[in-house]
Amino acid sequence: MYKSLRQWFAPAPAIPQKSKEEILTLYPKLRFQVLESTFIGYTVYYLTRNNFSPVSKEIGEALSYSKSDLGDILAVTAITYGIGKFFMGALSDRSNPKKFMAVGLLLTAILNFSFGFANHYWIHLFLWGANGLVQGMGWPPCGRSLGHWYSVRERGTTFAFWNIAHNIGGGIVGVVASHSAAKFGWQYAFFVPGVIAILGSVYLYFRLVDTPQSEGLPPIEEYRNDYPPEEKENHEEELTTKQLIVEQVLLNKYIWLFAIINFFVYIIRYSLIDWGPTYLKETKGADLLGGGYSTLILEFGGIGSTILMGWVSDKFDGRRGMVSLLCIIPIFFAFLGILFNPPGNIWIDYVLFGLIGLFIYPPVMLLGVAGMDFTSKKAVGTAAGFIGLFGSLGRTAQGKGIAVLSTNYSWEVALGAILVSTLIAIFLLIFSWNLRPRG
Repeated sequence: MYKSLRQWFAPAPAIPQKSKEEILTLYPKLRFQVLESTFIGYTVYYLTRNNFSPVSKEIGEALSYSKSDLGDILAVTAITYGIGKFFMGALSDRSNPKKFMAVGLLLTAILNFSFGFANHYWIHLFLWGANGLVQGMGWPPCGRSLGHWYSVRERGTTFAFWNIAHNIGGGIVGVVASHSAAKFGWQYAFFVPGVIAILGSVYLYFRLVDTPQSEGLPPIEEYRNDYPPEEKENHEEELTTKQLIVEQVLLNKYIWLFAIINFFVYIIRYSLIDWGPTYLKETKGADLLGGGYSTLILEFGGIGSTILMGWVSDKFDGRRGMVSLLCIIPIFFAFLGILFNPPGNIWIDYVLFGLIGLFIYPPVMLLGVAGMDFTSKKAVGTAAGFIGLFGSLGRTAQGKGIAVLSTNYSWEVALGAILVSTLIAIFLLIFSWNLRPRG
């Protein structure tokens, strides 16, 4: 059984190379197809991952869950997502991305349906923890695919465009979940995304392709004449599990730096995704739909800036850390604005949510790209998974931490903790100021 599954998931084999004319015609078409399918697929992943937070208050009221209970569900999901992203990343580097990503989307759909039908805390804790695990099958195959179809000097701009899948999926889910819950009940915040995920799984299976070589095309480095430093001879060499995890990641000081920074960046990012709607409902007078729209504003705020800052990082010779630092600084002042904005001016909170979205998503994208810059393209999924693991640990810390601080102390204390995390992220990013992949 295991052997059969391993063979089914195995990367598509290389086929004889096509003629020069076919290559020139097919390469641009398939590059766009890979970008399009991973973009849409990952957008759908978000619909089945971030649909809990917009309706968490309503779930708590319906099932008598405390804020601590809701924080535990958020925390366990973040932990399992981080673990899943790391280990699934290592598996994805040795798998066919179209099968890997499609199966993950199908599994998360099943878990969403199960969550909607359940009404017991421990079952919900288990199901949403399992959902976090299979959600780890989303990002790594995207990174693997884009790493094989787009070269080093295109990564900042390409990943910047692709990364707005986070914003579109994360923004739409707030509206879909809150409207579904308002009209039919909280369960439909999971049923509706589950249906969409099944359709997305089928789409990925028939649309996404594996490596250029599996389509009879040359490697991207040959096609673009853009070889990574010192890798012209071995850029297609497959790596062992030890090389993937130990040599390319655990012994790579740059990957560790970006991973630790990502821990604090995710505290900033998910503090408003996980708790923003609840915060606005409890302190600023927002209703169910208003809380859902705050997530939309936050997510959509980062669309234009992510593309711009990815392009800027390419123009500055891949200095992803420098650009990230310049983005984090304004976030500190935006959180101060939220902290001191009194009730009755919720539109100011919406503006500040949008401002934070404007500046937080470029670093979220750039830290992942920076990890790719400092490792082999054959280890993209593993490196991304490791950096993502630390991000998920950051989400875990804020998921439980904000619940405890806001319950036992106040929302002001909780926001103070986020401000401290922002300052730590700024300090750590200073050490990445001059790092560049071709320095």
